[in-house]
Amino acid sequence: MSDASYRDAIFSTPLDRMARFSFDEQVVACFPDMIRRSVPGYGQILGMLGLIARRHLRHGAHVYDLGCSLGAGGLALAGQLPPDAFHYTGVDLSPAMVARARETLAAECPEHAVEIVEGDIRELDYRPSGMIVLDFTLQFLAPGDRDAVIDKLFAALEPGGVLVLSEKVKADDEQENAWLVERYHDFKRANGYSELEISQKRTALENVLVPDTLAAHHERLARAGFSRSQTWFQFLNFASLIAFKEVSSSPGESAR
Repeated sequence: MSDASYRDAIFSTPLDRMARFSFDEQVVACFPDMIRRSVPGYGQILGMLGLIARRHLRHGAHVYDLGCSLGAGGLALAGQLPPDAFHYTGVDLSPAMVARARETLAAECPEHAVEIVEGDIRELDYRPSGMIVLDFTLQFLAPGDRDAVIDKLFAALEPGGVLVLSEKVKADDEQENAWLVERYHDFKRANGYSELEISQKRTALENVLVPDTLAAHHERLARAGFSRSQTWFQFLNFASLIAFKEVSSSPGESAR
């Protein structure tokens, strides 16, 4: 199959009925192209995971990659860290994503301790971990479920552990947010998406991807007990944060 077969063309023709966006087999087939052309800075965020792990991850500790899609986070870590440096568990709700991620990781990093689990991150029984990656996943959960997930992740992190949280975000100011959205659409046009594709995908994602503000993310992390968090990367309305769990942290401590 040629590379062209994997190009994202899901919304390139008019659709009579716009279904809600889902990570089905059609999306899996073109996902690398879709995310490359749709998520500003995705490659840079992935490239930093290994560097963050080198600085903050205890040797041999466990790493979760929640909403792992095709396992790109695991591949990024395996490409920069030796096999004995970490144990990796990728979790995704999509059976099609899970199947492809298992094949990819088995082929690309057979010496690393990696596994892919199909499951809902809201219901997972978490094991103690030194690092948790939550890349562009929280935004797909109902807003009312997000606090509880972050609370669970804080509890699962070892003292001194870190959470890397990447999300599409919205600005507090309406005019600033409109400018960011317009420039994001320019970004997609520059990457070959048509006006029809941009419009139809936006409709499909309505009420499926619900972004928070950066302030809301930092406040949620503080409520969960993280001693501090910072925005280390932003490209238009896409950002990545890192949150730190102190050795003596307990839930809610930082909010007092």
